[in-house]
Amino acid sequence: MNSPRPYSPQPGPGTALSLTERRKAATQLDIARAACELFAERGPDATTAEDIAHRAGVALRTFYRYFRNKQEAVAPLLAGGGAEWRALLAEESPGTPLAEALERAVTRSLTGPVALAEGLGWARSLLRAAQGDPALRAVWYRVNQDSEEALVPILAHLAGPSADPLQVRLLAAAATDAIRVSLEVWSTTDTPPSGPASPADLAVHSLRELTRGMSILAPGRP
Repeated sequence: MNSPRPYSPQPGPGTALSLTERRKAATQLDIARAACELFAERGPDATTAEDIAHRAGVALRTFYRYFRNKQEAVAPLLAGGGAEWRALLAEESPGTPLAEALERAVTRSLTGPVALAEGLGWARSLLRAAQGDPALRAVWYRVNQDSEEALVPILAHLAGPSADPLQVRLLAAAATDAIRVSLEVWSTTDTPPSGPASPADLAVHSLRELTRGMSILAPGRP
């Protein structure tokens, strides 16, 4: 019997998906939404892979075709926000001040219609559930690591060929952690998804704190 394939992050900006790949991605997202709903209703411990497959309207073998376990099933939802903000960042022109480009992309992604309609609600439910589930927390951390790695080439392109690779990596780590920590803090509250102390507000503040003094944000400085 073949081992189930782990969830792989969405392709980068500009990568075209075939019809088959789009159908697979849609099925993964249906399963992810079902898992999130059940985790919010019952908690991860009281939810089985069979429950998730039934709620999603797929066979159990289809579930295991895409995911190793029930916690892994939420990865597409957790990864969606990162894919969105990386795509927005990739739209920026090389030479644009990186601090401005990062803040603009973060704000747009966390205040966009998809984020406000469902994305942030899913994130809050899953992060709350993850507090008592180490396996679910591990999925969250892995999704963020994947996002950080996917961010590096985008930042390198925007920063230009003379940018220090170490500085690019540090900036990718700081930007990813700014969003991650902001979402984790926000999820413990009942603060609305927009306005003061919202994810966008916290993320911009965190980004400024974590990147303060980075030479890559001040290209003219030695």
